[in-house]
Amino acid sequence: MFQTIRQDIQSIFERDPAARSTWEVVLCYPGLHAVWGHRVSRWLWTHHAKLLGRLVSQFMRSLTGIEIHPGATLGPSFFIDHGMGVVIGETAEVGANVTLYHGVTLGGTSLNKGKRHPTLGDNVVVGAGAKILGAITIGNNSRVGANAVVVKPVPADSVVVGVPGEVVVRSQPPAIKPTPDLEHAKIPDVLGDSLIAVMARVEAIEQQLNGHQHAPTKQHHVPNHGLWRGEDFAI
Repeated sequence: MFQTIRQDIQSIFERDPAARSTWEVVLCYPGLHAVWGHRVSRWLWTHHAKLLGRLVSQFMRSLTGIEIHPGATLGPSFFIDHGMGVVIGETAEVGANVTLYHGVTLGGTSLNKGKRHPTLGDNVVVGAGAKILGAITIGNNSRVGANAVVVKPVPADSVVVGVPGEVVVRSQPPAIKPTPDLEHAKIPDVLGDSLIAVMARVEAIEQQLNGHQHAPTKQHHVPNHGLWRGEDFAI
């Protein structure tokens, strides 16, 4: 138990430059309190005390603003930064070294009793306000940009941006245990690239109609299979 507690605290120091002391982390980080409360509610849930488990989770919700269903499975070194408004559903599964920011929802889209919430792989980072909906899998080392809405599976080493989320596969996979980096000024702009590609095609048609066969100055290729390809970028 004490080793797990130390691991939880150390994960915050590794991922939050605002953390200055162990006492500050223990007393002032609602994400840490929510994770510890979930461990209690999860134990009750799996030991045939489901009502007590729900009561503990509801108490932690009122205390921290973070709602984690006791049926959810959380991996080691799970960090919720700030945390207000985070919702994690009953059948959600979260891997190791995952980071969530405030306003994130791991929600369901089905009324069936079975698996209906997302599965997050290891080293996944989910930006503020993002919604991941349905029984889909987010691959290892992937990033979800702020306010993205993800409704389809995401391969490993990818970035998801936009509404609905567009998947961009990294050309340079990050390190095995990366430090979360959410510099959104450097994320790919798939909508902008789509518009540029359309403009380039219109330009090529106009040149052909005018008797010119010069190719556009820059080629942009919109993927036909739903997966964009990108060079290395911030998140």
